Amino acid sequence: MKKILVSLFVAAAFAVTAQDTHKRPDNWFNLDPVNDKVNGVGTEKAYAELLKDKKATTIIVGVLDSGVDFDHEDLKEVMWTNPGEIPGNGVDDDKNGYIDDIHGWNFIGGRDGKNVSDDNLEMTRLMRKLKPKYEGKTEKDFQNKQDKEELKLYSAVKEDFTKTKEQFETNYNAVKFLLTNLNDIKTKIKEQQKVEKIGVKEVEAFNAAEKADVRAKNIALNFMKRGGEETDLDDVIKGLDEAYKQFKSYVECGLNPEFDPRSIVGDDYTNSAERYYGNNDCNGPDSFHGTHVAGIIAASRKNGVGMDGIAANVRIMAVRCVPAGDERDKDVANAIRYAVDNGAKILNMSFGKKYSWDKKAVDDAVKYAESKGVLIIHAAGNDNLDIDRVTHYPCKKFEGKGEATNFMDIGALSWEPDSKIVASFSNYGKKTVDLFAPGVDIYSTTPKNGYKDASGTSMASPVTCGVAAVLKSYYPQLTPQQIKKILIKSSVKTYKSKKVIKPGTKDELVKFEKLSKNGGVVNLYEAIKLAEKATKTKT
Repeated sequence: MKKILVSLFVAAAFAVTAQDTHKRPDNWFNLDPVNDKVNGVGTEKAYAELLKDKKATTIIVGVLDSGVDFDHEDLKEVMWTNPGEIPGNGVDDDKNGYIDDIHGWNFIGGRDGKNVSDDNLEMTRLMRKLKPKYEGKTEKDFQNKQDKEELKLYSAVKEDFTKTKEQFETNYNAVKFLLTNLNDIKTKIKEQQKVEKIGVKEVEAFNAAEKADVRAKNIALNFMKRGGEETDLDDVIKGLDEAYKQFKSYVECGLNPEFDPRSIVGDDYTNSAERYYGNNDCNGPDSFHGTHVAGIIAASRKNGVGMDGIAANVRIMAVRCVPAGDERDKDVANAIRYAVDNGAKILNMSFGKKYSWDKKAVDDAVKYAESKGVLIIHAAGNDNLDIDRVTHYPCKKFEGKGEATNFMDIGALSWEPDSKIVASFSNYGKKTVDLFAPGVDIYSTTPKNGYKDASGTSMASPVTCGVAAVLKSYYPQLTPQQIKKILIKSSVKTYKSKKVIKPGTKDELVKFEKLSKNGGVVNLYEAIKLAEKATKTKT
């Protein structure tokens, strides 16, 4: 699921902020844990002290996501432009199978220019596929092992689907109720007091004549006074409206078996080997997520505009394969292959899901990337789950046996110190999560020259990707395996043996090292020092 933070959309609906944002240092993910006393990755320190006299090569980073606003003021100078393609001539000039792929490709669009925006969750697609064959059946009804395994899958998916659908419908109706009440009281206060801006003072002064007004007034004040700070009613309504739209998408599309937008693409979805479909609209109808990710990696540095990304010598290739809903394995596999074939050396994949439709197709693409020397950085997920126990797809473990050596899973870190350093939503796993990186209140680019904070392992992954891109640009001889080793070995272990609040709990403390393989936090400054040492030793 494309998630900047689904779990926090629920929190937002009830006006709960995961972190106390007014204390958060600006540009914190680029700051240094020693100099600035915050859990950043030391970007500014690295450029100032270690990289100022060094030469770098420009590398391509593939952002496999919801799309990227390639005209953004802070991104247009760092976008990859296909050197073999003539824009807008309707011809596949470079003969790579994709017409007019100037800044990348869109695997969830049709040749007629239409695009998939919302899509199902994978559990919904599996329900639609398996229900006709397995509904009402038991193991006794089937003879072969594969059918019996599919029956078990169907039973698990059906139970999960039913529970999830009920949860989201409940949340959707709750938020709808709250919005109705708050919009109603907003109108009445404006009429009664002749004001435009409504703060706590105006709500408290509102003369609630009816029971419904009293209820709405209490709801408004409860929201507006939460977190120890007062906020405007419009801000509360705006936050709830964002949550409402997300829940609406889940209820009407994500968890609706009758909704299937794949006909827009026009491919043969049963054929995972099919590669040449889609269109060149790599921005798409809603590129918030991908644009935010791209900015973290490589928004133009020191141009006096917006914010600074981590990597200065990067070109962003936009490969759209993630809708508002779960990504499809066929599209992910093709997105990986496209990026690899067109020169990307590092891929960022800030998405994931609980079930897989065709894991082999993705595994084969990951192996292809591995064979071509391409590193994959993947978000660990936002469900505060142990992904050693519950698989978060795509994953580094291959179907059958073995695992990818070019694949990293990244958990999310907060800017808050001590026991609060781990993001409350982050997935974790002693065997699966490689490292943690900043992923809370990350300020980055959004469509139409915008900028906004967002939270999620979706943000932690591009922070790590940006660090890896700097290493690859200054030390191009490094292999994915070497970069991975350097990132892990150089990670800051300050919190390794300290106790932190376990994600998903209020106050359960665990040692930080129990949440990932290495108990480390990504750090560019230390990684450069180690890369310098490693490459000099080699030569």
